[in-house]
Amino acid sequence: MKNRITELLSNTKKPVLSVFYTAGFPNLNDTEAIAISLEAAGADLIEIGIPFSDPVADGPTIQASNKKALENGMTVELLLKQVTSIRSKIKLPIVLMGYLNPVMQYGVERFFKDASAAGVDGLILPDLPLDEFPQYEALTASLNLSVSFLISPTTSEARIRKIDALSSGFIYAVSASSTTGAKDEFSSEQMAYFQKLKSLKLSNPFLIGFGISNSKTYAQACTNAAGAIVGSSFINQISTSKNLETDIRQFVKSLTA
Repeated sequence: MKNRITELLSNTKKPVLSVFYTAGFPNLNDTEAIAISLEAAGADLIEIGIPFSDPVADGPTIQASNKKALENGMTVELLLKQVTSIRSKIKLPIVLMGYLNPVMQYGVERFFKDASAAGVDGLILPDLPLDEFPQYEALTASLNLSVSFLISPTTSEARIRKIDALSSGFIYAVSASSTTGAKDEFSSEQMAYFQKLKSLKLSNPFLIGFGISNSKTYAQACTNAAGAIVGSSFINQISTSKNLETDIRQFVKSLTA
């Protein structure tokens, strides 16, 4: 079976909307309802965050969602059970994103195998060292798991090429050398960086994340990339939601309008 992420990115004619949210937030069992609502609302890909006590690359919004999810009782085991259930109900590609620490505690190879068995299509582990990944490359390939690495405006072209060679599915292009968080628009420097990435003609498509919060930033990102990743502004939206289904539909519509 083809990897759902590869299939999506090679076949779609429109920009890809990937939505990130933290597993077990705002309530422990909301993970599934949010995934189902995102598919119904028209999102193309979902990234489910593995909660961690020290999410250093994240801004206050995602940090707070991690803290709440852990207080709610979310664990890696429970998340994989939830994903198994989600996979039986939706067709969207599912990416798990998280820091290496909880994965190492679970057991790296065991995590890869169990994630694949649960129906996960891709992984983003931002602090997995590039030099350590080759020992797992054959395993992730055999499990049909794509692995995406991150690049930022300060990443050298040589390193971008190395990341392109090691990544599968897509590359995660961080829009700024800062923590996650919503922005109103991208600067001319950021737009120049996106154009530069496009001009490199990488073998993997890239999705832009960090700072996508409205239809303007989404459109700006999509002019150069295969799509964009929305996180903090979505988490803000669901954190106070009284009706997840309605609010998620409105949120997706407001971005892609």
